[in-house]
Amino acid sequence: MLSTLSKKMLMCLTGLFLAFFLLIHFLGNLQLFLPQEQAHLQFNAYSHFLAGNILIKIISYVLYASIILHALDGLIITLKNKRAGAVYESDHRGRASKWYSRNMGILGTLILIFLVIHFQNFWYVYKFGTPPLDERGNKDLYVLVIAVFQQWWYVIIYVLSMVALCYHLVHGIHSSIRTLGFYHPKFVKWFKIIGIGYSVIISFGFAMMPIYIFFTIK
Repeated sequence: MLSTLSKKMLMCLTGLFLAFFLLIHFLGNLQLFLPQEQAHLQFNAYSHFLAGNILIKIISYVLYASIILHALDGLIITLKNKRAGAVYESDHRGRASKWYSRNMGILGTLILIFLVIHFQNFWYVYKFGTPPLDERGNKDLYVLVIAVFQQWWYVIIYVLSMVALCYHLVHGIHSSIRTLGFYHPKFVKWFKIIGIGYSVIISFGFAMMPIYIFFTIK
């Protein structure tokens, strides 16, 4: 059995990998903001490159494993802390901790549910479905994205999930810094600012993608 410290370290490392992956995914998806015709072909070519690259395939397996391990580890830690009458972080108590710090399990569950929906709508259809091909012969993921993001209920789910992701990242990055031993009083303020900035930019940027498509593309 893993010790509490080992569980927190596993949570930290998988979380940081997922946060880094979010950045890469975010940068790739920025192509959705390009003029529609350019975005159509360029986004599909980008998706085709990722699907056929062996290095990306290896990273994708690490990604799937990280999501599963992060979720399971978070569940174990949350249940253990609940049984012990504690909150998510042992050094934050009651009103002294932020509400999102006390509810990381709930935020994580909401994000996991969103990921299942997200994977089903995009990853599963792209990998195992029969999406149409664009004029260059690539699977037309762009058309699929546009179709999904023009459904108001999915846009709402997506935006609310990004709010949950933002709070999850704010606490997760802060907690990871402490777990890795980088929590030096001299630099803690800057680590906190960078962590919050990263969390807000990534979450806001992702949230704007379905909003942009819903209101501008017909």
